[in-house]
This record gives sequence, C-alpha cells and structure tokens, in this order.
Amino acid sequence: MAETIKPLLIKRYASRRLYNTETSDYVTLEDIAGFIRDGRDVQIIDLKSGDDLTRQYLLQIVAEHESKGESVLPINILTDLVRSYTTQAGSSVPQFLAASFDMFRDSQSQWVEKMGGMNPMAKMNPLSGMPGFEAMQAQQEAFMKAMTGGAAAGQTGAKKDVPEKEEDLDAIRKQLSDLQVKLSKMNK
Repeated sequence: MAETIKPLLIKRYASRRLYNTETSDYVTLEDIAGFIRDGRDVQIIDLKSGDDLTRQYLLQIVAEHESKGESVLPINILTDLVRSYTTQAGSSVPQFLAASFDMFRDSQSQWVEKMGGMNPMAKMNPLSGMPGFEAMQAQQEAFMKAMTGGAAAGQTGAKKDVPEKEEDLDAIRKQLSDLQVKLSKMNK
C-alpha cells in the first residue's frame, strides 16, 4: 500500500522566522509557495503556542502574488469574500468555495482528457496538429498541477518516471503567467 505523505511541518519561531523541520533550515514564504506548487501540503505551527498558522500564511502568499500583479482573483470575487465575513451567509461560503474548486478541477480534468492530456488516443485528436497545441497542453497541465496541489489530471498520485527539468517548468510558468495577463486584459 502507498504511504500517505504527511504535510511538511514548518515551525514559526518567536522571531517570526520559518523553520523547515525536514531539512533543518529556514525558509521563506516563496519557498513554502514552491513546496505547495510541487504538490506538497504544508502545516505551519507557532513553536511557542502550538497554534496552527497555515491558513494565515497561505493567505499571505496569495496576497503577495496578487500585489505583484499575478492576479488570479477578480475584484468582484475579493469583494464578495469580504462581504461574506460580515453577513450571516458567511458560514456557507467555505463549503461553496470547496465545491466550486472541486467542480473546476473535474471540468479541467475532463477538458485535458478530451484534448489528449494523458489519453493514448491523443494522436487522434484533431487539434493535436495545431501549431502551439503542445505548449497549450503543457500550460494546462502546469495550471492543473498548481490548482490541484500537484495531482494533475490523469495521475493517480504516482510520480513521473522522468523528473521534469527546472527550466521547462520555468518556461511553462512564464507562459502561464503571460496567458493569465492576456486573459485578465480580455476580461476588462
């Protein structure tokens, strides 16, 4: 049986420095974001009080990316989130968001399958000969990995036999970022 990987334990010291208990070194928020993008769950605990600070730090990571112009959340969604904290309906928002992301992941998985993602019939896909199709497919897979915490569509949790090269991932991230900028301009 496959062993479930425990979340990476990060301890926050009184100095507010973050300590990776697996590698015995200090990490930054960007390091933590990288762990998550690589499919690893993290848990951030205050060393002195034992409080779980994971949610606080994940929100901080999102806020930093948003402030750098890497907008994922439209203003109307952010506004609705703020409103949900001040209304009685706030208690149903977390369940709604979780269900929405589940549906989003499912639809993205279906789209990848139809577009030839992990499907051996991909060569029969009429779009597979289209210029840029492979780049679009790679962007979609990177997006799915980021959105699902590494469990990309069609994968059953097994690691790929061949590790991806870091420069390939950087290129995919850049393409995805460029695509997000183009999409945000289209929405305006």
